[in-house]
Amino acid sequence: MGMMKYRTVEKDSFFTRLDFRPKLLMIVIVSVVAFLWESPLLGAALGVFLIVACLLAGLKVSYIRMLLLIMLPFYVLLLVAHGIFDEELVLNYLGQERLHYMFRFPGGGELFGAAGMSWEGFWYGVNIIFKTLSLTLVIPLGIFTTDVDRMIVGMVKSRIPYKITFIFSSTLRFFPLLFEEIGAIIQAQRLRGLAVEDMNAIQKVKVYAKVAIPLILSAMVKSQQLEVVLQSKAFSGSPDRTYLHSSDLTRTDYLLGGIFLFLFALVLALYFLYGVGKYSVPFIAWEA
Repeated sequence: MGMMKYRTVEKDSFFTRLDFRPKLLMIVIVSVVAFLWESPLLGAALGVFLIVACLLAGLKVSYIRMLLLIMLPFYVLLLVAHGIFDEELVLNYLGQERLHYMFRFPGGGELFGAAGMSWEGFWYGVNIIFKTLSLTLVIPLGIFTTDVDRMIVGMVKSRIPYKITFIFSSTLRFFPLLFEEIGAIIQAQRLRGLAVEDMNAIQKVKVYAKVAIPLILSAMVKSQQLEVVLQSKAFSGSPDRTYLHSSDLTRTDYLLGGIFLFLFALVLALYFLYGVGKYSVPFIAWEA
């Protein structure tokens, strides 16, 4: 098993040529907007836009599909929790006296402790789903399309403390080592006759659970080695140092940053002045 790279983008694109600073601004703005918007439709539009942006930037379809499959049980849990079991929270949030139901449980909900699945709770759950999806997609959109060295310089020039930048970059470089370690452990088990590919899902979970202990021990050893290396080189965390790579803002970076700031100001103005983005339940004709 070869070294796994943290950067999944393999093709050169407009987004990969950008400086990391407008991407960092994009991550902050999209995260704030995702938290701010309560409308399920606008949240869905933001999530779909980020999926398209990730594909255009060169993120692999397999990565996005894997991400959605991993998050799918969590999304179903959100829909069930908010639609069925979160009546009081939804009522208090909306300021309503009663909910409108998609369906009701027989017997008034004695078995489940709730009357049924409410439209308000369902769409509130949809809103939370797209909030988490947007936050999950915007970070790899900015990070996976940027080289680590240029990312470090861009973060330092953004006045982010160098110690935080170093920890962040070290984490990105540390993950490939962990993936390589997992591959080595699994390969050693295969040499001992363990056929992981012939196992069912439950058996694979048990095998990978056993991998956790040697993986954690190996990670602790590597972190201690990194500490010794930093101490031997008298690491101070000062940003006043020379950098092998440069990171300069171009006209395109300034233009894109200006567009992000303008759109952010527009979103804030529409939200607080006209209520665009506030919670609403779409496409529902209420029952009598």
